[in-house]
Amino acid sequence: MKTKRTRLWIIATSALFLTSYIGGCKKDNFIEKVGVCPAVVSTNPINNATNVPLNQVITITFNEKMNPATITQASFTLQDPSSTQKNLITENINKSFSIINGEPLIPGIITYYDSTAYFTPSSPLSPNTTYNCTVSTSVKDLMGNALQINYAWTFSTGAIIISTVISTDPVNNATGVVLNKIISATFSSPMDSLSINDTTFILKQGVTPINGIITYSGSTAFFQPISALTSNTIYTATITTGAKNKTGAYLINNYVWTFTTGTVIAPIITAVNPTNNATGVLLNTTVAATFSVPMNPATLTATTFSVKQGATTVSGTISYSGSTATFTPSVALTSDAIYTATITTGARNVAGTTMANTYVWAFTGINSTPPTVTAVAPAINATGVFLNQIITATFSLPMNQFSLNSTTFTVKQGATAVAGSVSYSGTTASFTPTIALASNTIYTVTVTTGAMSAPGISLASNYVWTFTTGSLVAPAVISINPANNAIGVALNTTVAATFSVPMNPSSLNSTTFTVKQGATAITGSVSYSGTTATFT
Repeated sequence: MKTKRTRLWIIATSALFLTSYIGGCKKDNFIEKVGVCPAVVSTNPINNATNVPLNQVITITFNEKMNPATITQASFTLQDPSSTQKNLITENINKSFSIINGEPLIPGIITYYDSTAYFTPSSPLSPNTTYNCTVSTSVKDLMGNALQINYAWTFSTGAIIISTVISTDPVNNATGVVLNKIISATFSSPMDSLSINDTTFILKQGVTPINGIITYSGSTAFFQPISALTSNTIYTATITTGAKNKTGAYLINNYVWTFTTGTVIAPIITAVNPTNNATGVLLNTTVAATFSVPMNPATLTATTFSVKQGATTVSGTISYSGSTATFTPSVALTSDAIYTATITTGARNVAGTTMANTYVWAFTGINSTPPTVTAVAPAINATGVFLNQIITATFSLPMNQFSLNSTTFTVKQGATAVAGSVSYSGTTASFTPTIALASNTIYTVTVTTGAMSAPGISLASNYVWTFTTGSLVAPAVISINPANNAIGVALNTTVAATFSVPMNPSSLNSTTFTVKQGATAITGSVSYSGTTATFT
C-alpha cells in the first residue's frame, strides 16, 4: 500500500509581535477583546477520518470571526520524516497555504467566509495517504487575539490512519541538553499505550542502552532516565515500528533523533499544591509549585505559569517567595471543574538555567452544592413519639463529622436545651438524649448552617422541625453477642440480642431478626427467653 507521511499546515504571516496575556489570550498590537480567545471548533475532515475523497476541500471553523489577513502566507520551521531539519519559507502567495508532503510544497487555494477557512488543493490528494494538519498560533481574530496553541488533527485518504512522530524534545541535533532531561516524542494521533514501552522507546549512548521509565499521556511518550545523563555526550533516541496507534496501525519506519548534553542540571519542581489529580479542591485555593533551587522571579509570569479550565485561561496573579511560586486566581474556581496548571521551560533559576521540562498537573474543584436534610426521625410534626427516641437527620451529601456537634445539632423543649450526645455515620447524624424525654411534650430540633459537607460547604439555612412525645418508652437493645465489629468470632456462635424490657415473642422471627453475609441472608432459627432473642 502506498503510504506517505504528510503535514497540512494552515499558516499566516504576521509582523513582529509581543506575546502577552490579558484575560488569558495571546495578542499583538491590536486591542484585545477580553475573555474571548479564538479556538478551532470543528474541521472537515474530522480528526482520524479515513477514506477521505481525493478532491476533499479542507475546512476549519473557529469559534468567532477571524482576521483573513492572518490566513494567507507564512514562514515557519518543521522537521520532515527523515528527521532532518529544514527551513521552509513560503514566498508571498496570495490567499494560499501549503500541504507539506515529505519535501515538496503542494500549493492550494485558501478562501475565508464568516468564521470558516477553506483550503482547496491545486491537485487531488494522494491515495492511501495520512495527512497531519496543524493550524498555527499565527492565526488571529479580528481583535488581534491569537490561537493559544497549535491545533492539530489527522485524516487519511486510505482505510487506516498511519501515525508519525511530529515533534520531539529535545529536538533533533539539539546541543547543551540538561542532564536531567525527560525525553519525549509526540505523535500525530493517539497511540496504543501498551505499545509504548522499553522495546519501542529506546535511548542509547553509542551502543549502550540507557535505563529509564517510560510513560504515555495524551499523544506524547516520555522517557525519564533512571540517573542523570553524562555531560558533553551524544545520545540517540529511537521510536521503533513496534509502536502502534489505537487503530492498530504501526509506524512505517523507526523514528530516530540525536542530541548532545551540556554540563548543567536544570531546576525541577519538587512539590505542587494542589497535588496532581487532587479532587475536592477548595474554590479559593492558591496554586503553588516548589522548585529544587531558587528561581529568577522575573521568569515566573503569566506566560510561564498558567492555570486553565479546559482551553480557557484563568486570570490571576503570580508571586514568588523562597523557592515557591504561587498563582492566586482573580475569582473563585468553579465547582466540579477540572483545572490544568502548567509551568513551562521558560522558567529559569537564578543562574539562568531553564526548567528541564514543562511541568503539567491537574486538579478538580469541590462540589459546591450546599448539603440539604433529606429525612428526619421522628418525622416532622410526629406525635406519640417514644420517650427514649434517638433523633436523626439524614443529609444529601457526606458531611464533615466534626461540624456535627451539640452546637449545630440541638434539641429543645421551649427555650431549654436537651442534654445529649451527637454522632455521625454514613450520611446520618444522630442525637441521643442523656435522659428520657418528657411525656406529652413538644420538642424543637435544629440543624444549623454550621453543619458542613465534607468539602466544607454549609447548609444554606437552618433546618428546623418539631415533634410531640407520647407517654411510652420504646424497648431498646441493651446488649448483643458477638459485640459490634467483633473479629475472630467462632464459626458456631449463636447470635443474641438482649432487650431493655420483655418482648412479644411472636414479633421476633426471621423477618425481624436477620443475619446476613453481605447481601446474602443466613438461614437459621429464632428463639426467645427472658429478655433475650437468639439466632441459631
